[in-house]
Amino acid sequence: MITQAPRGTKDWFGKDMAIRQIIEDTARRIASSFNFGQIITPAFEHTALFERGVGDATDIVQKEMYTFEDKGGRSISLKPEGTSPVIRAYLEHNMYAEPAPKKFFYFTPAFRYEKPASGRLRQHHQFGCELIGSASPLAELEVISVAYEFIKSIGLKDVKLNINSIGQGSCRSVYSAALVDYLKNHEAALCPTCIERMSRNPLRVIDCKEQKCSEVVASAPRILDYLDDECKEHMATLEALLKANGIPYAVNPDIVRGLDYYTKTVFEFVDRDGFTLCGGGRFDGLVHEIDGKQDIPAVGFGMGIERIMYFLDKDGIELPVDTEPDLYLGVIGNTSADAYQLAMAARRGGLRTEIDLMGRSVRAQMKYANKIGAKFTAIIGEDECANRTVRLKNMLTGEDIICGFDILCETITKGAAGDE
Repeated sequence: MITQAPRGTKDWFGKDMAIRQIIEDTARRIASSFNFGQIITPAFEHTALFERGVGDATDIVQKEMYTFEDKGGRSISLKPEGTSPVIRAYLEHNMYAEPAPKKFFYFTPAFRYEKPASGRLRQHHQFGCELIGSASPLAELEVISVAYEFIKSIGLKDVKLNINSIGQGSCRSVYSAALVDYLKNHEAALCPTCIERMSRNPLRVIDCKEQKCSEVVASAPRILDYLDDECKEHMATLEALLKANGIPYAVNPDIVRGLDYYTKTVFEFVDRDGFTLCGGGRFDGLVHEIDGKQDIPAVGFGMGIERIMYFLDKDGIELPVDTEPDLYLGVIGNTSADAYQLAMAARRGGLRTEIDLMGRSVRAQMKYANKIGAKFTAIIGEDECANRTVRLKNMLTGEDIICGFDILCETITKGAAGDE
């Protein structure tokens, strides 16, 4: 048991780790181009943060959080999502006193006790962006554009954007009342969870995946018919902005998202089979929910890195993973010190370099170099050290190249470029 990772977790190494690094590097490049700055928040927070922010009636808080009492008697939870901790950090460090908006991106572990499935683990990792301080639909366009550019850059195809508005304040209340009236007439057909949701968070019934609940919900009233003028205008402006910027979308009135803090805009990027890759929206009330004082608008999204990898694999998309060393240096005789100095020069020159650390025979060293896929190999013996030259072998073409120690990196770089 102790030699196996807990269910719903995984170890990262090898090709999967290389793919994850490409995903994170791409996301970092895209987010940075929009002037989002990176933020890292703790892996655990006070449980009350998620009860207030995510909502104590949500499945996440009721069923999925890893919650425990620390040695000081405080209720602590491993974070199930990334938004609430960012808002907590925003408040704790008085960032509201700085010029708005504040724009953050993050890579974070998230912990949810649920049945592991494809692309969904109990400890998974999220790439997210949060924009705090702007009430304009341009803020939605900004974060949607980050997600859209990332999805295009990573190579995913057949991914479409769905948007909806779930209103706010009075129009949400009127709609909730109408929805509850409808659901009460069909209560016998609802699952026990949705019957409970009716009194605590009726919008969550719309999101239920139980077939019998979906059948009931199919004829339920939709909030788009209950939006007030402000919410209608906000939605119309966002649609116009998306059209003007060439971002294709569809209005999907079934999107409500699973977290209580959303207001007005909610959105998802889904694949051709309807599976969600990225979800987000506006959460204008979250700051007030957490600190009880300020009303500061915000919008953001989160997408699971494991889920991105699942979609890449599902679509047969191969990222340009390179885990093979550029150079393998073999060692003959008492030349380890000189060979290691050459290896360090190659590493400082930007080459991924491996050197014999096992005292293998020359034949065994070359066999190992083949196994690890080294692009170039060289053997360093006494003659090479005396002449300060090395015989490089291009493992792809079989070509031998004699070069000085001082131009080793340049020779390999040119040789590798010629192989492409």
